[in-house]
Formats: sequence, C-alpha cells, structure tokens
Amino acid sequence: MKQKYFYIIMLPLVAVVSAFVLIKSKSKTGANKETEYELLPRKASLIYSGEWTDVKNTAASFSNKIKTNPSDIKSMIGLAALYIQEARITGNFKYYDEAAVKLVNNVLKIDINNFEALTLKATILLSEHQFEEGKKIAEQVQQMYPQNAYVYGLLVDANVELGYYDRALDAADKMISIRPDIRSYSRIAYLREIHGDLQGAIEAMGFAVDAGSPGDENTEWCRVQLAKLYEQTGRLNEAKMYFTIAANNRHNYPVALAGLAGIAAIEEDYSGSVALYMQADSLIPDRVFKEGIADNYNLMGQPDKAKKIRDELEMTNLGFGISDKALQYAIAAYERRPLNIGVNETLAIIYYKRGDYNKASSYIETALKTNSKNPELLGYAGMIYAKKGDKGKAKIFLREMLKNNPVISQSLKKECSEMLKSVI
Repeated sequence: MKQKYFYIIMLPLVAVVSAFVLIKSKSKTGANKETEYELLPRKASLIYSGEWTDVKNTAASFSNKIKTNPSDIKSMIGLAALYIQEARITGNFKYYDEAAVKLVNNVLKIDINNFEALTLKATILLSEHQFEEGKKIAEQVQQMYPQNAYVYGLLVDANVELGYYDRALDAADKMISIRPDIRSYSRIAYLREIHGDLQGAIEAMGFAVDAGSPGDENTEWCRVQLAKLYEQTGRLNEAKMYFTIAANNRHNYPVALAGLAGIAAIEEDYSGSVALYMQADSLIPDRVFKEGIADNYNLMGQPDKAKKIRDELEMTNLGFGISDKALQYAIAAYERRPLNIGVNETLAIIYYKRGDYNKASSYIETALKTNSKNPELLGYAGMIYAKKGDKGKAKIFLREMLKNNPVISQSLKKECSEMLKSVI
C-alpha cells in the first residue's frame, strides 16, 4: 500500500553508534530478564559526520545516566526519542520502535500520566499503523494538556490515517494557532494537498522549510515534499532544484535521490534514473524506489528484470500486484481504515488490474472524496471510468492528470494517454 504521509517527529532528535540501555522485560515464562538494546551503526553513507558525533555523545550520556539510575525518567525519555528519530533516518523501524516503546513503558510504570512518555507512545503506535490505539492515547493527552501543539499534531496524523479528514483539519487549525512551526506548517500543507489546493500546499510547505534548519532531516524531508508538490503542478525546474538542494544539504539523503531519479526518468535518462533509485534503495530499502527501478527497466526494454522486481514486491505485500495475497492485504487494511482515501485507492487499483471494474469504481469514489489532485489517483480514476463506459468522467480525469506532465510512472502515463485517445 502506498504511504503518502510520513510523520514529522516533533522533538530535536539525534542518534548514536554504540550506546547501551538495559531494560527490564518479561520472558515468555513471565520471569524478569535484562534485554540489552544497542544502537546499531549506521551505514557509512548515512553518518552525516557532525550530526553523528553529537548524537553519539548525547546517547552515551543518556545511557550512562540510566545505568546509574534506572528511574531517571528524563534520560529514558531522551533516549526513547533518539531511537524514534534513528528509526526514521535508517529505516529500521522494527528494531528501534521496539527499543523505544520499552523505554516509554518503563517511564509509564513510574509515572502513568507522564506527558512525554504518552506522546512518544502515541507516535510509535502511529508509526506501527496502530492508528486507533495511537489516536486514543493522543485524545487522552489532549484532555490533560489542551494547549499543547504536539498533541494536536498526533491527532492530525491519526485522523488523516483513519480517514477523518474534517477532524484532522480542526486539529491542524488548533495546532498552528498554538505554535506555527515546521511541524504545523507541514501538516497544513499535506491537508491542503489532499483537498486539491496545490498552490496553498506549496505555500505552507515553503513556510515549513523556512522554519527549519538546513541539513536537519525534518527540514530536508519538508524540502523534498515541496519538490513533489512542484512535480504535481508540472514545474519540473523548481522540483529538480529543491531535490538537489535537499541532496546537497543532507548528503546521500535517500528520498532526495529518489526524487532526482524520477526527474531523470522524465528526461528519458533511464539508466541514470535506475542508478539513483538503486543508490537510494541501498541506503533505505523502499517499495517506491523498487517500483521506480522496475518502471525504468520496462522503458529500457528489459521487461524480465521489471517483472522480477514486481514479483518480489508482491511476495512481501509491498506491491500493487493482482494476486489474491495482494488483494487480501489491501482488504485487511480497508477493514481497519475504510474511510482512508489511500487505502481505497489501493483497492481500486488492484480491482482495476484484476478487471473487476464495478468494484474498482466503488472504491475510487471514496478515494476521490477530498478532491485530491494526485496524478496517479486521477489517472486510475479516469481509466476506471473509461472501462465502466463513462467517457465523460474518464476524459475529465485523464486530461486533468496529463495536463501538467507530472512526474509519475512513465508506463502509467503512457497507459493513461492511450486510454484518453480511446474515449475521445
């Protein structure tokens, strides 16, 4: 399933190579045992030397304090936050989320209403796609601290993922009224984007970038999102500029490299695009990067290589295949989040590819409910309506999708172009 929204961690976090923290946990037999969590070394290309030195020192300090005093709440909170950001930077969410949640739970054993621990726990739950659980904790904290912007950010995230977009807008308005900063501006930008206001989204994301520190991961993430917004509006020069700035400010930044790979494909530099996607994927393995590689292989006349990649994605529940397994995975996501536009788009695409256009059209209607101008969504909507015989709607969506020459899968763009010709 596509992941279009990434959480902006709301604390200044850092990472470490070799700090240790001893955390009490239960064994399967119920006996206490010591579990040692070590911060793993980053890949050399992700070290960012100045940042790395700072985070090693900070993490070592937290770890030593916890060893000296296992009830040191402040240090446990600091180290848990550090783990969360390290997960974001390295992509190793499983390991670091588990380490962070154990630290957070230890704090909550000491202080059940600890604000930082509760908000970090909600953040981890959202990261692990436990959206209802994360939302429940965020609502609990909001009742306790109704003037804290952090909490409203969590409520934005949870409500977006659950498809409660009006509630997300209310939370975002409250958040930015309390603290207009990189975190609130970026959420406003995303909400404007999914409601079809791309110019408003560009403006808000520009404010987010300006509010951050160049080179910081959160700032460069926002800069990449700004570039993607420019892509959607067909302003490729601006998009390429912001991807390049992000890649320069944060050397080897995977999402910036992937953005440049998409631009290279539009410029028909397919081998260069593959190289950039492979570089990004070697840093943080990602479905989007792999799909980009596969799409380029098709354009280079190497369909066997493309098929191998897509088959591997589907086997790991990461692709948009048509197998029963892919469908079951999408249905499971829908059962948990039936109002989410991305989940509905995923099911619409799968049913479209399986040739079940009636089911595809029912899901695409929900996917379109916020008036999103996402070009992939518009493209599939147009093709689904074309297959349903609604040439009027098909032409509207296909023309809207193609008018700005957006940076999307070239094979999808070609398919949409051919479909448009068939309904004119």
